[in-house]
Amino acid sequence: MISKDLKENLAKINHHGKRASDIVKGMLDHSRTSSGEKVPTDINQLCDENLRLAYHGMRAKDKSFNADFKTEFDQSLPKINVIPQDIGRVLLNLINNAFQACAERSRGALATVPLAKSDPHFAPLVSITTKLTPLRGLGVDSSGSTFIQISISDNGHGIPPEIKDKIFQPFFTTKPTGQGTGLGLSLSYDIIKAHGGELTLESNGGEVTEFIIQLPIV
Repeated sequence: MISKDLKENLAKINHHGKRASDIVKGMLDHSRTSSGEKVPTDINQLCDENLRLAYHGMRAKDKSFNADFKTEFDQSLPKINVIPQDIGRVLLNLINNAFQACAERSRGALATVPLAKSDPHFAPLVSITTKLTPLRGLGVDSSGSTFIQISISDNGHGIPPEIKDKIFQPFFTTKPTGQGTGLGLSLSYDIIKAHGGELTLESNGGEVTEFIIQLPIV
């Protein structure tokens, strides 16, 4: 009995120690000033690379995971000056979140939807689209600039309206306890802001969640 308790306590210590390590790493990432250099970057290619990286990463961790994904890339997009490693980190985080939302709906498990049930007819789907657009919500940008818009959407459980305003706050997470540090979206928001862009969220709280990135063409 004592041996069993010790093993359980050690497992808990290991679990919480790893979570603490992840939080510290996330905080360091959050405070780190990128030393990367902005270079002309093909946003479509960056999206495609991180979409496939996220999908195969999910498959490597969970062999039972499966989801469809589709892309709709505007082939007329010009290359824009960004730090590709930083924008790639944002894309990978958002796409990973989208695949995880689909996986959680498939399993019927989500902290923010406690009564969620698995749906045998559910077909998980993650979509990425790119296009040229004026700055979202302003009609015409005051500087006359055009923006590249990247939309990443999933058909998971969605995000309830009451927490939409908190989603970009540091340490806020919708993931089950112990499965997220709550720093990924906050860091992503800061990276996009540092590039002169916008990161916003749209969700109907039950069917589709869409994160929208806008990056200026300068």
